[in-house]
Amino acid sequence: MKISIKRKYRFLLAIALLLSILVVVISNFIIEISAREKTYTNPALTPKNKVGLVLGTSRMLVEGGVNPYYKHRIDATIALYKARKIEYVLVSGDNGSIYYNEPTTIKKDLVKGGIPEEKIYLDYAGFRTLDSMVRAKFIFGLDSVTVISQKFHNERAIYLAEKKGLKAIGFNAKGISGKQGIKVQFREYFARVKVFIDLLLNTQPRFYGEKIEIK
Repeated sequence: MKISIKRKYRFLLAIALLLSILVVVISNFIIEISAREKTYTNPALTPKNKVGLVLGTSRMLVEGGVNPYYKHRIDATIALYKARKIEYVLVSGDNGSIYYNEPTTIKKDLVKGGIPEEKIYLDYAGFRTLDSMVRAKFIFGLDSVTVISQKFHNERAIYLAEKKGLKAIGFNAKGISGKQGIKVQFREYFARVKVFIDLLLNTQPRFYGEKIEIK
């Protein structure tokens, strides 16, 4: 009797594991397919958009040193602006405390890189990619946008944007290889599952607020 119960438990556990893996695989497949041919790596070949939306991340690593994901997003934004493929930059990131302010930090580095301060708008409530996409449409009034981040992030952002009525393409910042890159890519698999949970539950941004016109 005990053996039978154990076998049943193991069988149910195996089924649950297989279903979980299937959900992850399907979620990633759908997002990759939906973003196919919508991301670019060469500024010259990237379609023009009025606004480039750079997605925030921490400037510094916990263990010290500049976060390469951050640096590459800055470089990609500057390259796209200088190629005249965007007229304005919308920086969307976390501003959760007085000690952590992604948008302002990114803006400073973009200005250092040659983008005029008056061409940069800040979204302080981009706590998640979902928030950034929804707010780009409903707070900043955008109908189309060029998302600037690493490819894996752009693909997810594009899928979310289009589900929320915002036409989006992505300009891919340089990715990261090695241990750090593998760790981030692993987390991305589950972030993509969360996309479908949020859409199913109609999850809303943490904040909306007054509309801001980019002009």
